[in-house]
Amino acid sequence: MGRVVCEDAPVPPVADGEVLVRTAYASICGSDLHAVFLSEPPRPSPAGHPGHESVGEVVESRCPGFEPGDQVLTVPHAVAGRCLAEFQALPGAACIKLPATAPLSHLLMAQQLGTVIYALRSHPLDLIGTDAAVIGQGSAGAFFTFLLKRAGAARVLVSDKSPARLAYSRRLGADLAVDAGDFGPAVLAATGGRGAGLVVEAVGSREAFPLSLELAATGATIIWFGLPEDAGGYPFSFDEFFRRRLTAHARFGAQDEPGLESFRYAVRMISGGAIDVAPLLSHTLPIERVGEAFGMAHDRTDNALKVSIKF
Repeated sequence: MGRVVCEDAPVPPVADGEVLVRTAYASICGSDLHAVFLSEPPRPSPAGHPGHESVGEVVESRCPGFEPGDQVLTVPHAVAGRCLAEFQALPGAACIKLPATAPLSHLLMAQQLGTVIYALRSHPLDLIGTDAAVIGQGSAGAFFTFLLKRAGAARVLVSDKSPARLAYSRRLGADLAVDAGDFGPAVLAATGGRGAGLVVEAVGSREAFPLSLELAATGATIIWFGLPEDAGGYPFSFDEFFRRRLTAHARFGAQDEPGLESFRYAVRMISGGAIDVAPLLSHTLPIERVGEAFGMAHDRTDNALKVSIKF
C-alpha cells in the first residue's frame, strides 16, 4: 500500500470489440489515491491500474468506428482502469473520439468533468436564487463550482485546504472560497444562519462528511459525490436528516450512461472554450516518475492541483 513504480510490461492483446490505445497523458484521480494509500488491493496490481483517466491514440482497432490514428478519451470503470500503462486494450464503448481543436492534455480533463456533469444531470435541480456550498476543491469540486454557477446558483461557497485550489475556484466563479477549517462558520455567516440550499461533498472523507449535514438548510439537497475512504461506516444522524427534511443523492457510474453523453458534453465544453482547464494542469511528470507524481498528488506539494503523467 502506498507504493507505485514504473516497470516494463507486455503489450496487452486486443479482443473483438476492443481497441489498443497508446496513452499520451493520464491523470491521477482522488479515487486512485484512495486505491493506493487507503485500501489494500491484491498485490501486485495489474499493469496500469488504478488509473482510469487518459487520452491517447488508437494503434490497433477491432471495434467498428475506430481506426488507427484516432485520438480518444478513455473512460473505463475505475476497477478496470489500466490508464497508467503506455498501451491499454479496452472496449470501444469506453472510448470517445476527440476533436483536434484543443490540446490533448486539456481534453484529458473531460473525464473528471464528465462525471460531475453526469451527477448533476441525474438529479436536475432548480438552482436559481439558491446558495450552494461545495466541500473540497479538487478537480471534481472545482467543476461542481463552475457548473453550479453556470446553472444560476445565487452564490457558490467553497472550501479546501489548498490556497492554490481556492484561487482556481475563484476563477471559476466561486463567491466565497475559504480554508476548510473555517467553512462551517463562514457558510452560516454568509447565509444568515440558514445554511445552503444545496451542499456538495466532493471529498469523501469521514472528517468532511458530517459537515455536509451541518451546512444544509432545512429542506436542502445534498450530493454525496466523494468516494468513501473504505467500506467502514460514516457518522450520520438520521434523526437530524429526517427532522430537517433533507434530501441526499449519491451518484457515480457515468461510464454506464447510454452514449456517454455527459463525457461528450464535457469534451465539447473544453474544446469550445466554455471552461478554461489550463490552470488546473499544475504538474505533468513523465511515467518514470509515477511514484513521485502519486506522492505529490496525495500530499499536494508544490501547490499541486491536478497531477498528470506524460508518456
